[in-house]
Amino acid sequence: MNSFWDNVAAELEYLGMTNKALAEKVGITASNIGKGQKQGSSPSAETAVKIAKVLGVSVEYLVTGSQPSEKTSHGAETENQAHFLRKYHDLIEKCENLPQEKVRLLTEVAEGFGK
Repeated sequence: MNSFWDNVAAELEYLGMTNKALAEKVGITASNIGKGQKQGSSPSAETAVKIAKVLGVSVEYLVTGSQPSEKTSHGAETENQAHFLRKYHDLIEKCENLPQEKVRLLTEVAEGFGK
């Protein structure tokens, strides 16, 4: 399981955002983010909520690396789908431009990994 800050770093990379930009939007210092990353410590609940809001993900995702397990609401399912779209956006975009024959080949390879 990734740490809180590993998950924050992954989202920052996806969004093309820096620690400094995140810190400004959250209202903390970039050095506080760096200290948390270095020490592996989690921020206060209030700060975690602010960070999650800025990044557009759930606090549960930042803490556990997975989306909320509750699938009873449409919102939770939509959030989970949005996470995967963010995570694999570049790969999906590359696949969109491939000829259908290569898409079939990639599908077979991916299915082989799943076995």
